[in-house]
Amino acid sequence: MKAIVCEEFGPIDSLVYKEIDTPEPGKGEIRVKVKAAGVNFPDGLLVQGLYQVKPERPFIPGMEFCGEVEVLGEGVKHLKIGQRLICTSQSYGGFAEKAIVNSKLVMPITDDMSDVDAANIMCAHGTAHHALKQRARLKAGETLVVLGAAGGTGIAAVQIGKAMGAKVIAVCSSDEKLAIAKENGADELINYAENDLKASIKELTGGKGANVVYDPVGGEAFDACTRAMARNGRLLVIGFASGKIPGFPVNLALVKEYSVIGVFWGSFVMHEPMPFLQNMQELFAWYKEGKVSLVTDEVFPLSKTSDALAKVMNRKVKGKVVVVAE
Repeated sequence: MKAIVCEEFGPIDSLVYKEIDTPEPGKGEIRVKVKAAGVNFPDGLLVQGLYQVKPERPFIPGMEFCGEVEVLGEGVKHLKIGQRLICTSQSYGGFAEKAIVNSKLVMPITDDMSDVDAANIMCAHGTAHHALKQRARLKAGETLVVLGAAGGTGIAAVQIGKAMGAKVIAVCSSDEKLAIAKENGADELINYAENDLKASIKELTGGKGANVVYDPVGGEAFDACTRAMARNGRLLVIGFASGKIPGFPVNLALVKEYSVIGVFWGSFVMHEPMPFLQNMQELFAWYKEGKVSLVTDEVFPLSKTSDALAKVMNRKVKGKVVVVAE
């Protein structure tokens, strides 16, 4: 089978597209014929050795994908050959024609969800849902500020924030990106390249500040938000797409009485499988109702996975990108 292989941590363009042996599933595992795989920011960090998970090399990256059951491993009774699934591999395996996955980390999907949508719903929307539901406990009527609101996880946070009844303020670096956030339900827009972010949040909240901030960006945007929080607010740390991990003046949390909360979706999946399953069922229901949708910027062939990752890492993506087997 063909796969994208990371032989050693290094630049994204050092990934190799090559023929490798087809793997066989072990006890409790299945082999999946991969139809499409979502491309995420952590995938790019992983292959460079910059992610919190560091697998043994060589390995196949790709943490979320859609496919069909091809082979059942020993003891797997709840699935059948040919069944369509979405899968999470907990950091790697998806950028290949076939993948081995734990049979407990898959979810059957119906024919009304396309392969491309299915490949992209789990990581970005799953992260945003967990962040807003379990970590922030977002309430209807609260104000949610979403940084990077035109990226995959940002768009997901806008959509899910609206589904949960919040007023959503989208923050992006250009008017073009803000238009995408607006199309996905944002109530208010801030171009932080042209406006003072702290002052704009204060103005749009009547001086009260944000109840919840969803931050996958870090850097200076995070710094501004630390000074624009409401009392009892929750500042969600999702990631650092800006490339800068900010320091945090903890006196601000003390004086303003707000919380800074880390969000690590992979840990949630492993440690709380039942709430994770319930979250995904709710996401599927919202998808069917049209409350959430997938915005796909571009589809790449598997052999061009390096190009797809580069586009994500350079923050050129509006929504998500996906790779498909050739």
